[in-house]
Amino acid sequence: MTDLPRPRGTLTANRPLADLTWLRVGGPADWLFQPADADDLAAFLRDLDPAVPVFPMGVGSNLIVRDGGIRGVVIRLGRGFNGIEIEGDTVRAGAAALDAHVARRAAEAGLDLTFLRTIPGSIGGAVCMNAGCYGAYVADHLVTADLVARDGAAVTLDGRELGFAYRHSEIPPGWVLTGATFRAERGDPDALAARMDDQIARRDASQPTRERSAGSTFRNPAGHSSTGRADDSQALKAWSLIDEAGLRGRRLGGAQMSEKHPNFLLNTGGATAAELESLGEMVRDRVRALTGLDLTWEVVRIGEPAPPAAG
Repeated sequence: MTDLPRPRGTLTANRPLADLTWLRVGGPADWLFQPADADDLAAFLRDLDPAVPVFPMGVGSNLIVRDGGIRGVVIRLGRGFNGIEIEGDTVRAGAAALDAHVARRAAEAGLDLTFLRTIPGSIGGAVCMNAGCYGAYVADHLVTADLVARDGAAVTLDGRELGFAYRHSEIPPGWVLTGATFRAERGDPDALAARMDDQIARRDASQPTRERSAGSTFRNPAGHSSTGRADDSQALKAWSLIDEAGLRGRRLGGAQMSEKHPNFLLNTGGATAAELESLGEMVRDRVRALTGLDLTWEVVRIGEPAPPAAG
């Protein structure tokens, strides 16, 4: 893959990706592209061979890159895509803006997007995954999303056009989300700040926030509406199923299911992507054998396994 467009942004060949993911594993991308701005991104995708795979990557908070790396172009948005603007009851955020920063800025303006405060990662990933917490979801607040299609066309979609479901949206493969506009209810800034402080305390008490993880490993298997809203009276909890299967703290090489919260997959130091994924599959197999339920990965896994060792 040598005849790539020449953008104004940074295009790096054979870029290792492990340091760009929270789990710190994974091989290199054939190319990593960091566009200068939306026009640069659009021109690059327009001129890129349609046969070349494209994978948009945020801050890697919910991602396992396999040890063999990613064939194609990984696109990672940076400073030109992290702005936050507030007008009336709407918040406009670039895809690279961190969820926590958006929540805090909105709260300072008296707007309630507090559910974003404890969600790791950036707005692009939150929209793509219909992220949610404490009974609120992106689908509840999203007004529009700005994207660049695989052919370079700039597209703005109404929130209802994204096909939101539990931890899911219908953004086409290869499209890159560049920004989103949310509508929020008004609230007292001090009360919103206090709520976020309480959420942080609750999260830190129950989750291994100081460990190297990618957040919840598996989706809760039932009790969710088509818009992604959880019905806690019916929902089965993935962590409980894992715990009942006796897998709290289970290890495989450098990978471990957390002792503190068994639905968190940890890199305890030196784990490979293969160990992390294999441990996750072991958990799925055990839970399926005991309950008949299939746990679905919430962590995104992408790329190719490491090539076999010579000899």
